[in-house]
Amino acid sequence: MYLVFDIGGTFVKYAMMTRSGEQIDEGKFPTPYQSAEDLVQQMSDVFKESAPNIKGIAISCPGTIDVDTGIVYYGGALKYLHRKNLVTMLTESCGVPVSIENDGKCAALAEQWQGSVKGYKHSVVLVFGTGVGGGLIIDGKLHRGANREAGEQSYVMDSYDHQANKALFVGESCSAAEMVNKIAKVKGLAENDGVGVFEYINNQDPEAVAIFERFCQHVAGQILNLQYIIDPEIFAIGGGISVQPVFLEGIKKAVETIKTANPHHIATPNIVTCHFRSAANLYGALYHFLLQHESYGN
Repeated sequence: MYLVFDIGGTFVKYAMMTRSGEQIDEGKFPTPYQSAEDLVQQMSDVFKESAPNIKGIAISCPGTIDVDTGIVYYGGALKYLHRKNLVTMLTESCGVPVSIENDGKCAALAEQWQGSVKGYKHSVVLVFGTGVGGGLIIDGKLHRGANREAGEQSYVMDSYDHQANKALFVGESCSAAEMVNKIAKVKGLAENDGVGVFEYINNQDPEAVAIFERFCQHVAGQILNLQYIIDPEIFAIGGGISVQPVFLEGIKKAVETIKTANPHHIATPNIVTCHFRSAANLYGALYHFLLQHESYGN
C-alpha cells in the first residue's frame, strides 16, 4: 500500500492506493498556511494512522520540483515551500521512501499511465484552471527540461504589446478561471460561478459565446504552436472545464477557424479530453513513485 498526497492551495488530498492504482481510502485536510513544518506534521499524522501498511509516500506539489533531491522551488501559492526539501523532511518523520513531482506533471503522468495518452510515444497534456499546467511526454518519457520547467505553459508568451512594453502570457489568456469570471461579470453572476456561465454558453448567449470563443482561439493558437514545436501524436485536455463537451468542441472549431484564415497551416492536432478528473494528481504521483523507487515497467 502507498500513501499519496496532492498538495493544493485550499486542501491537501490524500489516498491509500495499491500498486495498480486502486484507491482503498481517501481524505483531505485544509492546507496549512503557516509553514512547511506544519504541513509535514499533518502529513506525518495521516501516515501514522496506517503506518504498518505503507511502503512509501508519493507527493504531488505545486512549484518547480527537483525530483532527484526533493527540493521545492517557489511552490505556487504556498510561498513557505520555497527551497524546502519535503522528501527529506517526510523521510525523517515517517521512515519510508518518499517521492515528489510537480502537480501538472503528475496529471500528465496519470494520463500516460492509465489515461487518454496511454500507448502514445509523443503527447501533450494541458490542464486548464487558474493558469495552464500539464506536461510533455517525449519518446515515452516525461520531459522536464534543463531547468525542470518544460511544459509550464502559463509562462509562455501569447502576444506582446510593444507600445505598452508588456507581454500577455498563456496563464492569463488561456485561464479558464479568468474566462469564467469575465462572463460572470457581464451576466451579473457570482464570481467563479462556472455552472451558471456554461448555462449561458450552452444556450448560445451572444455575450457569453463571444468571450468563450475568444478564449478558445487563444487555446487553439497554443495547441497549434505546440504541434509544430513538439509534433505530438495527441493532446489531452484536462481541468474542471474539460467536463464541458462544448470546451473540446470550441477548441477544435477554433483550430479550424485559424487554419481556414491561414491556409499555409497544415497541422491537424489530435485533441481529446483527459481520462482523469480530480484524482489525476494522485495517480500521477503514485506512478512517479513507482518509476523512481521500484523501476516500474522496466
